[in-house]
Amino acid sequence: MAKVIGLGHVGVYCRDLEKMESFYRDVLGLEITKKRPGSMVFLSSDPKRSDHEIALMTGRPDGDHFNPIQQISMGVDSLQSVREYHNRIRSAGYQIEHVVSHCSAIGCYYFDPEGNHCEVFWRTHRDCWVPTAASVDLDTMSDAEIMALVERQYAQFGHVKVGEAYEAAVATARA
Repeated sequence: MAKVIGLGHVGVYCRDLEKMESFYRDVLGLEITKKRPGSMVFLSSDPKRSDHEIALMTGRPDGDHFNPIQQISMGVDSLQSVREYHNRIRSAGYQIEHVVSHCSAIGCYYFDPEGNHCEVFWRTHRDCWVPTAASVDLDTMSDAEIMALVERQYAQFGHVKVGEAYEAAVATARA
């Protein structure tokens, strides 16, 4: 069974704390570590490593003008786990935005019950310091096809060093 293996602490203001708690606990499989009923819930993928990585709190106002987070990104242990979460999230009725290869990771982007932008990702064996995203179709692509895409991205972008601007790296490589 797919399991989140790590993430950083993210706080989210919620309109419906119980619905959000249920999503993170029941759909994503995180464990509640601390709770102040009606006010806040803390959840962790591994309470021995981190007492909380997600903090859900009441206080999100109605309307779309308030964006409480940019993204919640959670690591998983394998491409198969990305596939399992993709299916689990979709089967639970939540929206998948897209799935992409960043070369260094395969990410499934989705929206939680309150429309927060989230991702589950698997770290590939390739480092890539270029912000790249190539579409992945988990319903039709095999693992081998996805890894071939990663290798094509690496062949194109793998020479760029950490912190180096992509445009400068390309210009230097062509000179």
